[in-house]
Amino acid sequence: MWTVARYVIGQQLRRRTHFPLVLMLEPLFRCNLACSGCGKIQHPASILKQHLSPRSCFDAVEECGAPIVSLPGGEPLLHPQIVEIVEGLVARRKYVYLCTNALLLKQFLPRFTPSKYLTFSVHLDGPPAEHDAAVSREGVFEIAVDALQHAIEEGFRVTTNTTLFNTADANSYRRFFDRLMEMGVEGLTVSPGYPYAKAPEQEHFLHRTQTVKLFRELLDNRPRHWRFNQSPLFLEFLRGHWHLPCTPSGNPTYNLLGWQKPCYLLQDGSVDTFAELLDETEWSEYGPDSGNPHCSDCMVHSGFEPTAIRQTFGSWKGLLMTVRLMLFGPPRRSSAANPREPGAQHSQPETVAPNPAEQRAA
Repeated sequence: MWTVARYVIGQQLRRRTHFPLVLMLEPLFRCNLACSGCGKIQHPASILKQHLSPRSCFDAVEECGAPIVSLPGGEPLLHPQIVEIVEGLVARRKYVYLCTNALLLKQFLPRFTPSKYLTFSVHLDGPPAEHDAAVSREGVFEIAVDALQHAIEEGFRVTTNTTLFNTADANSYRRFFDRLMEMGVEGLTVSPGYPYAKAPEQEHFLHRTQTVKLFRELLDNRPRHWRFNQSPLFLEFLRGHWHLPCTPSGNPTYNLLGWQKPCYLLQDGSVDTFAELLDETEWSEYGPDSGNPHCSDCMVHSGFEPTAIRQTFGSWKGLLMTVRLMLFGPPRRSSAANPREPGAQHSQPETVAPNPAEQRAA
């Protein structure tokens, strides 16, 4: 937190409009699962066989300058030089989140060294039945949990990454989060499923009003022992009680195709350098506030968490609200399930209205 705070304040003092917080560094697209909500493995076989070299990864990190590097994919542990990549990033004092489905994690642990700079972000999309359905394979949940517990016992930092869809039952997920906390997970990361165009299954993605309704049921009056690896303002945004515009430049993506425009979830072309990404992308054309139909339902952390961090360290209102939420938790609310009541106790409510796609579906 201190590293991020110093970095953000420094960027704002330099009056920089677009600057990265987290580099989404995809060293490969290949995976050992075919999750129903993911479109990464839809690339041609010729692309799936390729991977970035460690040198390419290090060059991208140095060119970008973000203090945090997320290693998604694909499955990063399938990369033949993933240990070298992680060690190189740790040596550069970058905070590394290796995102993994954990099928290979247990056998890889002896090759890694515990460090405050290295965190394994284990992909767990809910309780056993829900998670196995999301990854389209039975038994994956138990393998992942076993690897997760082993990593904690070995002294590694471990967080979880949970994507929720419209089939999620809030009470079931609340018990699931209790279980993760009991295991010793350092922090939870949650995000609504985004209507990813290349994903093989489309009917379970969340529309915007559905997202707010679900996350109010999940996060309202939540236990204080739940720890999130996310900013309090972003969690308020998910519940419809705080407005955040999207900042896609805050989490830029670099992969086999180059610097991806504009973000991790949308592919509007790629450029060769990070400077080109910043200068040539029409950032105002993205995010729900822009009117872009591809962004209308998106409330994913990769676009809105950077805004939450900027508001925390860039405005007194954001800072004071963050401190209040960290010290006292969110206000207790009696009407958690109604997304059309934006929360009278909050000074900056999010207006939640159905988008045209929802109205047509209705």
